[in-house]
Amino acid sequence: MAAEAPPPSAEEHKLPTPEEFTEVQESAEFGELRRSYRSFAFPVTVGFIVWYLLYVLLSNYAGGFMGTKLFGNINVALVFGVLQFVTTFLIAWWYSRHAATNLDPKAEAIKTRMEGGA
Repeated sequence: MAAEAPPPSAEEHKLPTPEEFTEVQESAEFGELRRSYRSFAFPVTVGFIVWYLLYVLLSNYAGGFMGTKLFGNINVALVFGVLQFVTTFLIAWWYSRHAATNLDPKAEAIKTRMEGGA
């Protein structure tokens, strides 16, 4: 038998006012949350875009290199193409770990305080 979800809380959360949103947005705690996100997301995004563009440029202008057979019918282009997918999944995994350890606790603290829980 599957466990049932607990019933919704009867306790009402206070909705923040626009002024409270502005105050939180200007707070040092929110600034730290944004810095934590940006210090991860921007460099990783730039790195992945460079890696992807390298693959595209090599595919277009370095056909001889990309066609180099490594073993059997496996060439450099195929390995680089597969590595694009591997890199995508590794970045997603890495970001989920980063978010769970660095972003989610800070965001939850801000959310709880804004809803009147702290």
